[in-house]
Amino acid sequence: MSSKSDLPTHYVAPIKDSAVTVDAVRVDDKPSSLWRDAWRDLRKRPTFWISVAIVAVVLLMAVWPTLFTQTPPNNNCQLANSNGGPAAGHPLGFTFQGCDIYARIVWGSRTSLSVGLISTIIGSSIGLIMGAIAGFYGGWLDSLLSRVGDMFFAIPYILAAVVVMSVFSDFRNVFTLSLAIGGFAWASTARVVRAEVLRVRQADFVTASRALGQNRFQILVSHVVPNAIAPLLVISTLSLAAAIVAEATLAFLGVGLGSSVMSWGADISGAQQSLRNAPMALIYPSIALTVTVLAFIMLGELIRDALDPRARARR
Repeated sequence: MSSKSDLPTHYVAPIKDSAVTVDAVRVDDKPSSLWRDAWRDLRKRPTFWISVAIVAVVLLMAVWPTLFTQTPPNNNCQLANSNGGPAAGHPLGFTFQGCDIYARIVWGSRTSLSVGLISTIIGSSIGLIMGAIAGFYGGWLDSLLSRVGDMFFAIPYILAAVVVMSVFSDFRNVFTLSLAIGGFAWASTARVVRAEVLRVRQADFVTASRALGQNRFQILVSHVVPNAIAPLLVISTLSLAAAIVAEATLAFLGVGLGSSVMSWGADISGAQQSLRNAPMALIYPSIALTVTVLAFIMLGELIRDALDPRARARR
């Protein structure tokens, strides 16, 4: 029989009273979301504010041009000022017809931006409808719509717009040009939307909606499309920049809105004849076009990175 001295000795550290700290949870804080995280990331980036400032100035010029210049763009043209340099009240000089370059740039922003916006709305709307239906319903409908999209994707929309504007030469206006560009540029948008809808339709909230008795169209409109709209915002911003460039390209090729309509593309096309003698008449609208397109592209790229958690984690 063993004695008490043979039992193992246990050493216990003295217990000291110490305050226990518990992490507090603030229940009044709003829960994080994709859009809130994206905004938190964007507002810290200087390039975002630079892009927003440029886009805001261009939008303001298009909506309210008299805020930037009081000079009539066409009614004050004098041949005596043909290819003239900067003068008082005319900081950028004059065109070959003696028109104020600065005034034409300000007023021309309305046409260029209108074509870009309307083209983007048309292309994004068609792409959203086609991509959402193809990705959500699948089956033979997905195959049919995907093949239709492949057909439009194989046709360069610039070439298609040239053909459309040549055929409808008597109906050249902003809407016709926008329809020619946006009506053939929706295929890439449809592909992006379809891929996103394929991902979202596997989510648990879609399964729960089906269990609650909602039909497929209600689920598509109420749950799937709102949660798949983020990539559409990014590609629409980039498509807007591409549409502005397309309008200038068509004007340069002579199948745009015509010389009677003020736009940056028309001014670039009209300044070709005096490129050797007065190159600034072509350079100034080109700079306006380049800066605007670059601002929209930068904005789209920044939004894309902000909406991608993996891109935020790499920084």
